[in-house]
Amino acid sequence: MSIKAYIFTMLLGVLAANGMAASPPNVILINCDDLGYGDLGCYGAKDLRTPHLDRMANEGTRFTDFSVTSALCTPSRAALMTGKYPGRVGLATGVLRPDATGGLASSEITLAEVVKQRGYTTGCIGKWHLGFVKGMRPMDQGFDSYYGVLHNLDKFETVVFEKEGGMPVLRGDKVEKRPAVPAEMTELYTAEALKFIEMNREKPFFLYLGHAMPHIPFDASPRFKDKSARGLYGDCIEELDDSTGQILDKLRKLGLAEKTLVIFTSDNGPERRTPGTAGVLRGTKHTVMEGGLRVPFIAWWPGQVPAGRVSDDFISSLDILPTVAKLSGADLPKDLKLDGMDIAPVLLGKTGNRSPRTTLYSLYGLNKNRSESFRDNQWKLHLSAPPQLYNLASDIGETNNVASQHTELVQRLTEAAVQVRKATNIPNP
Repeated sequence: MSIKAYIFTMLLGVLAANGMAASPPNVILINCDDLGYGDLGCYGAKDLRTPHLDRMANEGTRFTDFSVTSALCTPSRAALMTGKYPGRVGLATGVLRPDATGGLASSEITLAEVVKQRGYTTGCIGKWHLGFVKGMRPMDQGFDSYYGVLHNLDKFETVVFEKEGGMPVLRGDKVEKRPAVPAEMTELYTAEALKFIEMNREKPFFLYLGHAMPHIPFDASPRFKDKSARGLYGDCIEELDDSTGQILDKLRKLGLAEKTLVIFTSDNGPERRTPGTAGVLRGTKHTVMEGGLRVPFIAWWPGQVPAGRVSDDFISSLDILPTVAKLSGADLPKDLKLDGMDIAPVLLGKTGNRSPRTTLYSLYGLNKNRSESFRDNQWKLHLSAPPQLYNLASDIGETNNVASQHTELVQRLTEAAVQVRKATNIPNP
């Protein structure tokens, strides 16, 4: 072996030891809107057909303990995009409506900006919900291109655009069509995703696909309408499954499967009073119960992410940014205060590696509607009056409150939650 070959081989070993693949991967992050933990076949749904996502799970890894920071669109997406608790970026509570003048500050470092330094082409398709004024839109936050609807499609947001002809679908900063029609969105976004992959097949890329579905008002295209066993909601899920299948097939056909990490997840649990389900979990969106916070998370990267694996490692949406940074080889500023942790060794199934995450703070709402939880490994404390403590290892449904049996633990977790509040600019109740 030549000296050059020896050095290259040693380098590959160092990269593997540090949880990095030999070549920085393309990354596709698919984020659904209000998809529940129990809405996919591979997560226990018996009444829905999700063959493509089930195959994705069989060819990759299905994580059973992945949680977001907040069961609401804007704060959840802020954490995903920055690797920080949403309080650190001023988006801890509430959703941004179209008339909002605030949002994610341009000074924040996003996932797109992280990989840009490594020469990635970056694209954002779909819902943004992190700011709508100049400086806060996707193309101001590290994305080279944008296509989609920045907002929700519910009546609280579409009403703002009624006099202008309806909610706009944008390409970049220009209106491409009005009004945005819920039944068309999954099909439109899928076509754009396939086009983006095709156009960037020769260079590294990062694609964020923020689906509109199954957020209210959920709807599906004619090809899927009235086809599922769970009504219109189920039709939407089955179309999302087909969309993901098209994306994975495109990667296979272009020879990009072994070069691309694909992640499929949701921003929070299912909306209340819809056919969405959190399965065995208690609670929904708008709560800090597991049903609001714990969501599907499937990672697929043939040859790198272990196939056929089900992992119970405790991970969070906060961990995506530092993990993508590691896999892409990007450097993060030394003074960057992240709440996320690099889980690349866990993602890639490195022997003996467990997730470094042990805690997670969650907040929803204000004043009388405020609810908080703090998790430490299997223990989860709801900071309510009186407090509620659950052992998720034996009580994933949060049905048996054992706070009275563990008063010292309740006190310790309460104090830990207060420290996170202080660090992330959340006032005490």
